[in-house]
Amino acid sequence: MGPLPISIRQICAEIFYTLRDRNHAKDWEQFEIKRILNAPNQTVLVRGFGVCDRSGRGHSRVVLLLEAIGRRKAELNGETGLRFQLTPREQAVVQCLSKGCTNKEISTALRIALPTVKEHIRHIMVKTNTTTRTGILVRVLHS
Repeated sequence: MGPLPISIRQICAEIFYTLRDRNHAKDWEQFEIKRILNAPNQTVLVRGFGVCDRSGRGHSRVVLLLEAIGRRKAELNGETGLRFQLTPREQAVVQCLSKGCTNKEISTALRIALPTVKEHIRHIMVKTNTTTRTGILVRVLHS
């Protein structure tokens, strides 16, 4: 097996850099880095943890968990929009939410004001009978 991809090596380096001054195993247990990596055919959520070794820092390890995400992209379609009576703009907001975007990122991506994003999310919550962003995704993706 050849060298790891640069994005994976960067995550490992970030974990070691962040944990370099932490000497107690409990400090390491409470630490996690999350990154979303976009490969040509798949989007992957990478969660990285440091594992402290009693023998010293030179023997410490990094554990990376990779989880494929975005498998349900096809379900965010016009049919879902019709079911919940979502406008095209609200559907675009839900699409951004499914990618893990913040309100500010949605604002930038859709070229709308931040208060408008918040208002769209409020309307979507009413239409899907939810109270959280995660609730929106659960209702829309499992409909």
